[in-house]
Amino acid sequence: MRLLNRLTKIFQSSKVIPIDDTSKIIIMSDCHRGDGGWSDNFARNKNLYMAALDYYYDRGYTYIEVGDGDELWEIRNMLDIIQAHREIFIKLSKFYKENRLYFIYGNHDMEKRDQGFVRENLYQFFDEIKNEYIPLFPNIKIHEGLVLEYKNTGDKIFLIHGHQIEIRNSDLWRLTRLLVRYIWKPFELYGVNNPTRTAKNHKLKDAFARKLTRWSMEENQMIIAGHNHMPMFPQVGETPYFNSGSCVHPSCITGIEIAQGQIMLIRWCTKTKKDGTLFVGREVLAGPNRLEDYLKKAFQVQIW
Repeated sequence: MRLLNRLTKIFQSSKVIPIDDTSKIIIMSDCHRGDGGWSDNFARNKNLYMAALDYYYDRGYTYIEVGDGDELWEIRNMLDIIQAHREIFIKLSKFYKENRLYFIYGNHDMEKRDQGFVRENLYQFFDEIKNEYIPLFPNIKIHEGLVLEYKNTGDKIFLIHGHQIEIRNSDLWRLTRLLVRYIWKPFELYGVNNPTRTAKNHKLKDAFARKLTRWSMEENQMIIAGHNHMPMFPQVGETPYFNSGSCVHPSCITGIEIAQGQIMLIRWCTKTKKDGTLFVGREVLAGPNRLEDYLKKAFQVQIW
């Protein structure tokens, strides 16, 4: 209960972003951008992610990243991540310049809660190609949570990574980071999964989802999270706990779109045309459903 109360406190203190039926938002999480090396799980989906960013930028979407955007447990230096994925960060910077970008930190990029770290690493970076400093996200604030306030009804949608309800990923995050960096990272290079990571353990995934579902039901509050890499899109009338999934699935990336007063779960993956040509395509996995239907319906108790 104490850990669930943390969510309530974060919800009550989070920045509120007004939205309406003209708003267009893409919510993604758990990119785990690395340094481009063998352990960089993001690298294999980099082209999918870039295609998605181009799509959303061109269509006027606001990009919200719900935690674990960068893999700072395995990688010490944020600059190594930026240099490895330079074009990604430049594209994200374009969103930011147009006030269409928000970052939430997770357990794997907890350092971003320190404004000093953010100032040193994210305001600008030294571009080795141009041999000069390039503005990136000047004066950006990284949030622990965000609240979308739907003007049509006055209801709120809580956005958070979700690691706060797990002691090892919140109170003990430095110890867990140490174990990942020096013990489990070498093993993962040989295909051994870390059983302590929520995203790698099905029992932990389910336990995490149950806790957030409980919080959503008890608080009568819609919530969108990340962390366990397991996409979640409830039916109208069910407890409105949503999960954006991740950008490190084996062959796709997932996210949640909110547009024209509707919400949907989407996937980007590589597809094949009849002539054998490969292309990156977008699919709707669930929805679209009206936001109002989730915000105004009575919740059903979900049994796990």
